[in-house]
Amino acid sequence: MSEKLEVKICTGTLCYVMGGAELQLLEEHLPKDILEKVDIKGSPCLDFCNKQNAMRAPFVIVGDEVVDEASIPKIVKVIKSKLK
Repeated sequence: MSEKLEVKICTGTLCYVMGGAELQLLEEHLPKDILEKVDIKGSPCLDFCNKQNAMRAPFVIVGDEVVDEASIPKIVKVIKSKLK
């Protein structure tokens, strides 16, 4: 069996209040066939909010890709793209 795709959801304060709280429900929005191929984890802080860039919270890392202004539909789209 191949390695699972890692999904890290930032649970830091800024990400949490900027919409990250709902991202904790990602697992409930994934079809079973996709859910079996991902490993979803929370992370206390991914530290992207402290960097000078144009990216905005909440942040999620899918594999090696940073997703900013993350929403469940946006994350699902990236996951599907990575699993192809």
